[in-house]
Amino acid sequence: MADTAPPSDRAYLYLTVTTLCFGLNANLSRLAVGEISPMLLVALRWVATVALVLALTRRRLPAAWPVLRDQWPFLILMGTFGLTTFNALFYAAGHSTSALNIGIIQGSIPIFVLAGGALLHHTPVRALRFIGIAVTLSGVVIVTTQGVWENLAALVFNRGDLFMLVACLLYAGYSLGLRYAPAVDSLVLFTAIATGALAGAIPLAIAEAALGELMWPTATGWLIVVAATLFPSFLAQVLYIKGVAIIGPGRAGAFLNLVPIFAAIIAVVFLDEVFALHHAIALALVLGGIGLSELGRPASR
Repeated sequence: MADTAPPSDRAYLYLTVTTLCFGLNANLSRLAVGEISPMLLVALRWVATVALVLALTRRRLPAAWPVLRDQWPFLILMGTFGLTTFNALFYAAGHSTSALNIGIIQGSIPIFVLAGGALLHHTPVRALRFIGIAVTLSGVVIVTTQGVWENLAALVFNRGDLFMLVACLLYAGYSLGLRYAPAVDSLVLFTAIATGALAGAIPLAIAEAALGELMWPTATGWLIVVAATLFPSFLAQVLYIKGVAIIGPGRAGAFLNLVPIFAAIIAVVFLDEVFALHHAIALALVLGGIGLSELGRPASR
């Protein structure tokens, strides 16, 4: 049966499923503890993802290769830092912080992109957007200090939360870098960047093995690899590309605001994590700050 839904409705569905996959990924980072070492998880995830996207784009790659070849070093860096290092920190964070914290902190990415755009691209930013940035960052501070003022005063932070902050900054940089990506089909572009991510992941897994910290997947670990490949790496990326093609990157990016909500719901329902008061306050501030930023968006953007 043909899909008769309006294009915008399909885009909303695609992007909602995308953010659900990203919220799931926050919980996979916690489930992976004791089942597979983090760098091996990153490497196996990108091996499988590259195999999948190559199967879809193998006939289109030769025509795009002359354009991709000219920017190959840039694409390798995008994949290495924006995807591999981001995911390495993401999964390492799962060893010392909760899925709730991971999801809430991940919600700060749109704000970091906004701030980076203002600094690097001189994107106009209204006062209300600056207020939104401040509100969102205050929510991140609350969740990283567990709502305890003494932790902030003494600069006591959870290591996993700091990993997530760095990861979010890297992904924001990756998002801004996409502005300079070669003008090729979106899925072909993702194939090239994913290949760069795989190139960056292999040395991390080798280093993990050399340090004696590599843990081969258990049966559950293999299921986590499959889930991480199919949902946040493959399905989410394909649906995000489709959603952006229909409603544009600006409107599509706003759906990332749903990630901390989905991450929190999954963590509480399936991981039995406790949703504490400081989580509620932090989540409200992160989402409220993003909402203020959207209100302060110029009409043309």
